[in-house]
Amino acid sequence: MTQQTKNAAHMGRTQPATKKAIVIGAGIGGLTAAVALRKAGLDVEVYERATELRAAGSGLSVMSNAVKALQSLYLGIDLEKRGSVLESYHVRTTTGRLIREFPFPEITAKLGVPSVLITRSDLQQALLDAASGIPITLGAQAKSYESEDTSDGVRVRFADGREAQGDVLIGADGFNSVVRRQLVGPEESMDSGYICWLAVLPFSHPQFAPGSVTHYWGSGQRFGMVDMGDDRLYWWGTKNMPTEESHNWKGGKADVQRAYAGWADVVQEAIRATPEKDILAVPSRDRVFLEHWGSGPVTLLGDAAHPMLTSLGQGSCMAIEDAVVLGRHLAGAGNVVAGLRRYEDERRERTRALVAGSRAISSVEQSEDPIRRPLRDAYFRFLPRHRLVRMLEDALTFPHATV
Repeated sequence: MTQQTKNAAHMGRTQPATKKAIVIGAGIGGLTAAVALRKAGLDVEVYERATELRAAGSGLSVMSNAVKALQSLYLGIDLEKRGSVLESYHVRTTTGRLIREFPFPEITAKLGVPSVLITRSDLQQALLDAASGIPITLGAQAKSYESEDTSDGVRVRFADGREAQGDVLIGADGFNSVVRRQLVGPEESMDSGYICWLAVLPFSHPQFAPGSVTHYWGSGQRFGMVDMGDDRLYWWGTKNMPTEESHNWKGGKADVQRAYAGWADVVQEAIRATPEKDILAVPSRDRVFLEHWGSGPVTLLGDAAHPMLTSLGQGSCMAIEDAVVLGRHLAGAGNVVAGLRRYEDERRERTRALVAGSRAISSVEQSEDPIRRPLRDAYFRFLPRHRLVRMLEDALTFPHATV
């Protein structure tokens, strides 16, 4: 056979069809998954129930592990220009007395990767820029899906009657995931016992430094102040209260101010400077850890798979890590179902540890017991530095990094 004949025969062969992924949810995890899956060679379509992509007024800590995961995609996203690099992290009493300075700058310097403080909307925009060209359909409320465990195909039905067909389905649709509900059935959430108030606003104060994170710990209450760059403050406050009250909170700014009366001046000034309409109130909750995230051509990631409390600041970071690892397991995978199970197996123990850790530290931080609370402060004040570094470094290291 001549070389020309060989070439013709080769050209006549049927090439494997490109696999198609359907991603439900255009939040941080869903957008990162879309980018990672496209990089892995899949066609990707994203469906989002919201009619516009407008992130709520809150901030995020994209810790070094998540920054490293994003770097592995070679997207050219410079988060440092969109937010603020973490330079200091202090925990203080309600009046501002130092409990402990946490050695985040030392750890990030050792890892060679910064941690970035950024608004949710700025991070979302960075990911939307990276996802340019990927079809994103808004106003698409997923209702159900059909698949066979032995098949690598799935059909998704939406509330308005439209359908989408693909080879894999990624449920990145958050805490109230439709995909998760079909996988495992109805579930009860686990309330943390407190409410969270959130706000982002322009702010300056002598005690609010660039690149700073400061937590104030009280009795059954906390308050956090985080620099978002460009003279923007993200603050959050927590207060213990019954589930029914926290899930249906009807209070206003005056109630928040009363909750922090007598606290450090910078805390009270931050609340005073916040327009009432910009204060969000959300319940703090998670779920029992889910051992199996998928079946057949379907899997979950981020809050749909492993919602966690906010105490470790790793919720969005775990969604980013999930997405990157998922992309690696589906890159060139002839059997995408097997690839999904490998992804789940690789992510299970790390996310389990952080869900449990977030729940444990939340319980400690929110303590209002008159004996336990002083012990909490003393523990963190006198914890040996090397032990604290080791604890933090484990969370801040992306275990699958190749860059």
